[in-house]
This record gives sequence, C-alpha cells and structure tokens, in this order.
Amino acid sequence: MEIYKPQHTINKSESVIIIKDLYKSFGELEVLKGIDLNVFKGENIAILGKSGTGKSVLIKTIIGLLKPDKGTVEVLGKEVETLSGKELDALRLRIGFSFQNSALYDSMNIYQNLAFPLTMNIKNLSKNEVDQAVEEVLESVGLRDKIYQMPSDLSGGQRKRIGIARTLILKPEIMLYDEPTSGLDPITSSEINDLINEVQQQYNTSSVIITHDLTCAKKTGNRVAMLLEGKFLKIGTFENVFESDDDRIKSFFNYNFIQ
Repeated sequence: MEIYKPQHTINKSESVIIIKDLYKSFGELEVLKGIDLNVFKGENIAILGKSGTGKSVLIKTIIGLLKPDKGTVEVLGKEVETLSGKELDALRLRIGFSFQNSALYDSMNIYQNLAFPLTMNIKNLSKNEVDQAVEEVLESVGLRDKIYQMPSDLSGGQRKRIGIARTLILKPEIMLYDEPTSGLDPITSSEINDLINEVQQQYNTSSVIITHDLTCAKKTGNRVAMLLEGKFLKIGTFENVFESDDDRIKSFFNYNFIQ
C-alpha cells in the first residue's frame, strides 16, 4: 500500500542538527559506535531500530542529557557539549520533546498542563495571551473541546496529542518524538502520524522521530535512518533503505511486516 507523505520545503543548505563520529558507552557496553547524521531545516527524519539499539541514547545526547565519549553534536549552530547550564537551558527552549508516555501532570487539567511551560519560561504574559496560546495549540491538535478535562479522562491517543501540544506552545524549531505511536491501536497511530506531518507543515519544524514502527517511519519521514548495533546501516528514503540486500535490514522489515 502506498503511503502519502505531504510535500514540504526542506532547506538542504542548512542543517539544524549535525552529528559527527559520535561514540557513547556505558561501562563495557558500547551503544553508539561512530554516528554521523545531518538533519536539514524543515526535514522529518525517522530513526528506525529495535529496542536497545541506542535510539533513546542518541536523543538524550542531542539535548545534552548525556555527553558523548567521542565526537560532536551541534544543534541550531551550538556545540552542545561546550554549553554552560544556562546556555543549554536556552537551547532546550528551542526544542520540543514529545515523551513516549506523554508526561502530563495528572493533578492539572489540560489548560493548566499547557499553560505551565509557557508561564514558567516566558515572563509577564497576560492571562489573555496565555489563553490564546493554549487555545491555538489545542486547535492545532484537534482537541479544543478538551481544554478543562483531566488527563485521566482522555484516551491514550488524546494524551499523546496533548503532549505534542504542550511542546508546541513554546513554538520550537526542532521536534523530537520518542516512539510516538507506541501502545496505540492502528487507527490512532495513523492519526498521530498525520499530526506529526501537520506539525511539520504548520510550524515549519525539523523533527527527529525515534520509532520501531515501519508505518510511522514511512508516513512521517522524509528520510529514514536505520540504526543497528550502534551504527547507521543506511540513510535515505524509506524505499532506498529497504531495497537493501543486507539481511539485517530485510529481517527488520520482515519482523514488522508492512503491507
């Protein structure tokens, strides 16, 4: 089945993330073994791999939660490892992170969940400005009517949408999605994939999408990077990657089995 990926302007002359010769180990366990990656402005890149292949470690390195053993990570023109705590905080405000579990505050209603990062990070906003920002992002994820509900009242897919809305409220330049379709049924997964594409179009974001879901990678990624045993085996369009004769790539395709 052909999956339609909307056309979007990608600026290949400008990279928002540049990773060179990245290595990361934990004790004797080598996780990343020489990663090179450029993410272009306006591009969605899906990083595919099985659990334990280093996808989450890569994300944590991009946002400075982990330091590389070797190599460099440059984000929005800043070499992450060289930044002070204050500079790193400023950079993270330009990056939206969509957690696998949505990471909403259970004791806050949806309005409060969305307003919280805004009022914490941008001072002197009027109540009207906060209201407008919350309503705008809720509209963009199709959940304007849930504004005063509690997270426990929402389905898994709705919580995922609210989690994405909360990252969008600060208008990030880069979006990082950690397993966005994990634990969702096929219909809801398809809706989240569509939303990722809509965010790219509407907010002109560049995105890294960590996933083991082939349909998600094919539907959202302008390019796909296949991560296995700490290295990228291949980077290209979905078709380019899976036309490979490499048995490791073919077995991953067969494991997922996409129609």
